[in-house]
Amino acid sequence: MLKPILFAAAVLAAAVNVSPAFAKPVTPSVRTVAYADLDLSSAAGRTRLERRIQAAVRQVCGEAAPFDLARRHAVRNCIAETRANIQLPASVAAELAGTR
Repeated sequence: MLKPILFAAAVLAAAVNVSPAFAKPVTPSVRTVAYADLDLSSAAGRTRLERRIQAAVRQVCGEAAPFDLARRHAVRNCIAETRANIQLPASVAAELAGTR
């Protein structure tokens, strides 16, 4: 079982400008996801890690009301870009790759 303390689910929020009126500077946002308590060799441990990562991404990107289509689009783009920018330690990436 891996025992590293933390890794940064380093997630830089996407710079999505819906319209110039709503444009504001994007500040990079970083969340740290703990995984030392998880057994990543088990499906349950990997599932818990994925849930923790999803929660961190939601914190970074926020939510949108169902009627706010522009915001929903911005949140979807943020989620996609954030997921693409997650930084896993090499040992975790190797563990996850070896179990798929």
